[in-house]
Order: sequence, then C-alpha cells, then structure tokens
Amino acid sequence: MALADRSFARRRLLTTAAALGGAALLGGTAHAAESPEKGPQKGPQQGSEKRWPDQFPLPNGFQPEGIAIGSAPFAYFGSLANGDIYRASLATGRGSVISKGPGAGHPSVGLKTDRHGRLFVSGGAGGDLRTVDVRTGEIEKSYAVGGTFVNDVILTPGAAWFTDSFAPQLYRLALDRHGRPGAVRTVPLGGDWQQGTDFTANGIERTPDGSALLVVNAFADGGTLMRVDPRTGAATAVDLGGAKIPNGDGLLLLGRILYVVQQQQNAIDVFRLNSAGTKGTVITRITDPRFRIPTTAAAWGDRLYLPNARFDVEPTPDTEYDVVAVRQV
Repeated sequence: MALADRSFARRRLLTTAAALGGAALLGGTAHAAESPEKGPQKGPQQGSEKRWPDQFPLPNGFQPEGIAIGSAPFAYFGSLANGDIYRASLATGRGSVISKGPGAGHPSVGLKTDRHGRLFVSGGAGGDLRTVDVRTGEIEKSYAVGGTFVNDVILTPGAAWFTDSFAPQLYRLALDRHGRPGAVRTVPLGGDWQQGTDFTANGIERTPDGSALLVVNAFADGGTLMRVDPRTGAATAVDLGGAKIPNGDGLLLLGRILYVVQQQQNAIDVFRLNSAGTKGTVITRITDPRFRIPTTAAAWGDRLYLPNARFDVEPTPDTEYDVVAVRQV
C-alpha cells in the first residue's frame, strides 16, 4: 500500500473506532451460517452451486477493497496496493490477475461492472477514475479528476457516479446507450450534506425507484445515509428510525433491501427502504466470525460475497486476504 493509502487506512481506523460507541443497536442479529444449506438460484449450474466455496483466498499482499459481480459467476476485486484487478470463479474460488494496475499510489477501490464487459474503477488517492476492458485487461480510459479520494461507484442509466471521501462532491461519468464512457462532470453536494474535516462520503447506491442516489455520510449526525438529487446535488438525510451507520462502507441494494457494510464493526446492517429511498426500517444485522473488516458486498444467487480488507493490520507482501460468502436476508 502506498504511503498515502496507509495514512488513509489509519485515519479511517481512528475515525471509525471513535464512532463505535455511537452505533445503533439493531432489532435483531442474524449470525450467518458458514455453509449455506441452499445454493444460489442464479446461473446455469444450480444443482452444484450449493457446493461452491463460501470462503476462498485472494493473493497474499493484494490488499482488496472493492468487489463487483456481473451476469456470470465471477467476482472482480481491486487492489489498494497497486491497482491490479483480480478475477475469481465463484464456483471454484480460483482466480488470477486480469488487469495490471497503474502502480503504487493509484489503487483500485470501488468497482462496478456492466453488461458490455467494462469495469468502472474508483482510483482512490490517485485522484482518478478508470474503465477497464475485462476481456483484454486493458485500461480503456482514465480520467484525472483531481479527487482527494475517489472511493466508490454506482451505475445508473446514462451515467456512472463516483464518491469523493474528502470533498463534498460527486463525479458523473456520462455513458452512451452502448455504455461507452464520455465526459466527466463534478456535481457539488449541498442541502443537508455535512462535510467533515476527515473521511466523509463512502458507499453509493440508487434509490429503489431509481429517482435519486444514496450516499453514506460517516460524519453527519454520527453516521447517516443521504439521499442525493442527481440533478442538483442537494442531499437530505434518510430516516433510518434512529439507526446510525458510522462505519458504513459499501452499499448494496437488492429490490428494496439495502445492505450496509459496517466494516470496522464486522457487520452488515440491513434495512428495508420505501420506494423513494426517503425512509428505511431496520430488518436485522448480519455478523460472521470470518469477517475481518469487510468493506463491501456483491451478490450472486442468494449469497453475498465480501472481501476482508483487514484494515486492523499493517499490510505486508505476505499478509493473507480472503473472501467470505453469507446468506442474504
């Protein structure tokens, strides 16, 4: 991990550790089974998927952060160390690096993949965002947006949206009808958005009805979820019934169910949202003894897959990393 990235990890640990005492106690806790009884219901091999591994290794020293799963049972992971992209088969857990990153100081953080075989990559402290052709591994385009820490990304019709963790703004990458990237525009955040002096914005998703964006704000009111108007950047706090998400990292929306990965707490808080994404009701909390500071989640069938970032240890080339799978709610 580059020096800037190590400093970021330390800052995140300090911020999240201080906020732990303010975390809401959720209504129930779901302790994820380590061997799901029912295999995923997506894909052509449903009869064998129940035997797919629910934990598999990543390369030593890889320093994973983001994960993306598309329309096939393969997961993509980005490296904080050098920006490499690693692809693993969900059926076997085996994989390899399919794209070499720009190098130290240019990590790959949040990831999303589209149906055209294109991966959208947040460049973290490198201040850039990139698109990668997953068939060739080539970096298709790179945009130096000057961001302080380009953290996470979500795809919407016509655009890819990226968060910046140290500046009150989003980046909108225009997409044509074939998903090809165009120009980037910076969208300032306003309304109820509160920008902290340290790490603030993190995960990003869409509302269930697709009318707005959802962004984690780790600073505002002890950690909250913000609904952002994509036209104006105006933000309003989502009513979570008093629940706080001070360690909220990756977001995953499946229907109206929102999974919030609370990385430093080794937990996933689960909410049911209304259609407009203005209100959420606590469903449960998922915990698992295999969690070692997971950062975000992606879904295949009835499983969630999460990379363990292990931000509580100083990374070395020999540090072990892995991925765990738990059942969806």
